[in-house]
Amino acid sequence: MRATGIVQALEWQSVRVPQMSGVGGFDITLTKLIPNGAKVSKGDTLVEFDRLTVLDQERDAKALLEDFAHQLDERNAQVRSQQVTRASQIREAQADLEKAQLQLRKGPVLSNLDRMKNEAKAASSQLRLASLKKSDALRVTAEQASIRILELKRQRQQVTLERLQDNLDRLIVKAPLDGMVSHENVWRQGSMGPPQVGDRMYPGMPVLRVFNPARMVVQATVDEPDFASVSSATRARVFLDAYPGVSFDATLLAASPVATAGMDSPVRNFNAVFRIEQQSAQLLPDLSAALEITKVNR
Repeated sequence: MRATGIVQALEWQSVRVPQMSGVGGFDITLTKLIPNGAKVSKGDTLVEFDRLTVLDQERDAKALLEDFAHQLDERNAQVRSQQVTRASQIREAQADLEKAQLQLRKGPVLSNLDRMKNEAKAASSQLRLASLKKSDALRVTAEQASIRILELKRQRQQVTLERLQDNLDRLIVKAPLDGMVSHENVWRQGSMGPPQVGDRMYPGMPVLRVFNPARMVVQATVDEPDFASVSSATRARVFLDAYPGVSFDATLLAASPVATAGMDSPVRNFNAVFRIEQQSAQLLPDLSAALEITKVNR
């Protein structure tokens, strides 16, 4: 039996242009790209994008955060000074009231006019003390509100700074696993091709894949009449269209029990996955492959 298929990796992860947190609608310039087919270890740098704009934003965000911190310190100092001044005024009013009340005790030995003067002075001192206490409570509330506003502004700016720092980290993409690199084909300059340094890319665009070359498979299509001969012991010989004369051994890994067919087509096919036994740098994802499948007698 003969079949056609596509080489794929069982273990792989896609690397795409990062989505910037809190920012959208702008393109990103590719500044560094690991070569196609390179072997990498987990944590190695794969891709870097232009970070200049975000670095400028981070510097401005740090300066604004420091400014809010200075404003908060200054406001706290002003509040403490004003509280001390108001506390001194309240103590002074309290002393005046106590002095006036002391004078009222001399009522029996004072003239009627002096007694009335002392009563008016005591009432005025009492009203002034009540007014100062009420004003102090309202001012304390206003001062706490002004401090809280500055604290919220500083916290919001801290979040903005952390978001920018997270964006800086996203612009340097590390390998998520050990394996080999395979560049993706993207739309660039009116045609499809692998990305190159200097390209302007958009968030979400695929850049490359990191796959485990030790576990490569071929996703093949088997005709319905031949599917009856397929079993777990089925073996095949894999030939790559890109490398004539090169072949690999393969064993059936899985087969779909449900047949599929194209639109308005009476021909039905089954999908089968063959595991490639050997390892080779020529085994890259998305390569076209031809299979010679050995029939198994049941």
